[in-house]
Amino acid sequence: MTLRGMRTLFKKEITGFFSSLTGYVVIVVFLLANSAFIWLFRSPLNLLENGYATLESLFILAPWIFLFLVPAITMRMISEEKNTGTIDLLYTRPVSEIQIILAKFLASWALVLFSLIPTLVYFWSVSRLGSPRGNIDIGGTWGSYAGLLFLGGIYAAIGVFASSLTKNQIIAFISAVALSFIMYKGFEFLGSSAGSGKAAFLISKAGIEYHYNSMSRGVLDSRDILYFLMVMGLFLFGTRTVLQSRRW
Repeated sequence: MTLRGMRTLFKKEITGFFSSLTGYVVIVVFLLANSAFIWLFRSPLNLLENGYATLESLFILAPWIFLFLVPAITMRMISEEKNTGTIDLLYTRPVSEIQIILAKFLASWALVLFSLIPTLVYFWSVSRLGSPRGNIDIGGTWGSYAGLLFLGGIYAAIGVFASSLTKNQIIAFISAVALSFIMYKGFEFLGSSAGSGKAAFLISKAGIEYHYNSMSRGVLDSRDILYFLMVMGLFLFGTRTVLQSRRW
């Protein structure tokens, strides 16, 4: 068992994204969807109309766009391997089960990162449009980017988990969207329904949105980072459990 096998599988997945249209389509759709709402459509999210040098619109929109794009990336990760029977071939390689899962997860997460990098043009544009130039909350912006990257990581972990549950990619996609929505917004809904006491706060705190909003303030709290890492680990552990159940 070596890291070399994991790196090889990771590169294979990344190459697969960009040798087909998948990687390019995800990045282009993410940029076009955000650009349309941020720069073109007349709405409260339009940066040119709200009069403030901030990327808040991007960080409001992106979690919802990723809610559909990330499951579209991950839906084939394991379900396709199970459907074609190539998953058994993977087990014959010098790579452990957890390394297979990590390679597929990290490749999906890398595509989330690749989607975010071009949006730095938005950051530059808003900074130039500010009065005076450069008048933008840099700390809050980088905190929001970090939160968005971690959020994408949870979506990727959920997507890989959903993909391990079935051979059908459409079912994997729908399951990942549903689970991601529950993790992002579901706990906030439950917390609101529970009232305004401590129990409501704890329920809301169990969801992604609470920690994402916390990081968006520009403070990288170790508790928020630990939350994101623990949820990713939970779904990746779940993926391993599902794969191991094939041998029970």
